[in-house]
Amino acid sequence: MCFNAIPAARRAHIGFFGRRNAGKSSLVNAVTGQALSVVSPVPGTTTDPVRKAMELLPLGPVVILDTPGFDDEGQLGALRVEKTRQALRECDAAVLVADAVKGMSPIDRELLELIRGQGIPYLIAHNKSDLTQARPAREAHEIDVSALTGYQVEELKERLARLLDTLDGEPPLLADLFAPGETVVLVTPVDSAAPKGRLILPQQQALREALDAHAICVIARETELAAALAGLNTPPALVVTDSQVFARVAGIVPVSVPLTSFSILFARYQGFLEASVRGARTLAGLPEGARILIAEGCTHHRQCDDIGTVKLPRWIRAFTGKEFDFSFCAGRDFTAYGSADRSAGFDAFDLVIHCGACMLGRRAVRSRLRCCEARGVPLTNYGVLIAEMNGILERCLLDGRLLRPAPGYTPK
Repeated sequence: MCFNAIPAARRAHIGFFGRRNAGKSSLVNAVTGQALSVVSPVPGTTTDPVRKAMELLPLGPVVILDTPGFDDEGQLGALRVEKTRQALRECDAAVLVADAVKGMSPIDRELLELIRGQGIPYLIAHNKSDLTQARPAREAHEIDVSALTGYQVEELKERLARLLDTLDGEPPLLADLFAPGETVVLVTPVDSAAPKGRLILPQQQALREALDAHAICVIARETELAAALAGLNTPPALVVTDSQVFARVAGIVPVSVPLTSFSILFARYQGFLEASVRGARTLAGLPEGARILIAEGCTHHRQCDDIGTVKLPRWIRAFTGKEFDFSFCAGRDFTAYGSADRSAGFDAFDLVIHCGACMLGRRAVRSRLRCCEARGVPLTNYGVLIAEMNGILERCLLDGRLLRPAPGYTPK
């Protein structure tokens, strides 16, 4: 896979944080070797987080985030600071850019506590070190740099690479669920919501991983699934379907054949499958009028029969026989519900239903899960909930196999 085709969700996210005019944007440009961010002596030049997916040697595919100054002022400044807080929740590693001339300020120390509080690996880069002769002894997590002269910029990149090497490795999406040479069937509906001329990202990633693991891949729409299965000499080792057609596919695939969905596999990959199962089982007990937030990790043009805003509410009403108060959000709007100034925060909801989060990094997903858990709000996943409503959840968890650690994968 060309690095440009690697989804942002599977790249390490590195955020640069600090005060206004500490040289964050200049250092980002020096590290990336590109004029990624606008640089100006005017405080507050960076008004929104700037994200760039790129290949950064020796790190490999990454997403670089340049953020607004954490000491921004005024009404707009407060909004920018909140954007910075939100960006922090996405990061696998953080670089706190401090002014080497002025030294660590109370704002820098506040940021450092936030970074540490979220358990994010970090480095403190003392920028503008070319302007001072006094270079005090630094701790292991500190480094003197100069975005202007390039002093120790390469060393900063090397140290970031070592920092990211301490993170969890990438768990399998589905490669541990079959043996090389076995057949995997991927059921990919093509309806009005399907993107023209291509598969959606979860289907692409599942197909590529299955091929890399030497599976024999059969791809069919649900309308041709029965014929596809009938044409096989032996039953497939696994059938993976789009959750929207769970009911139809479950009626076609023999019970003896393992069946799950792309959404459930991504919940496992992203680390919130167990929580999703617990959350799904709360739906039946919700009272009439309970508030439900349906959240998607990405933004897209919604069709007339959109799964999040149309199908899920319809299926939930049919399953429970109750009316609920539904809210919807997409992309990074989710994090706004965790803000102190949000009038309707997570506390206002009785259940959060999240998509498979194929467009989000694992740290961003875990941050979302923690936001809900801290407020006692159950969270579930599209595929898990749909399987629960169809009475096939245990089957689609492969009788608990998906809830156990994947062989060979041990989180660090």
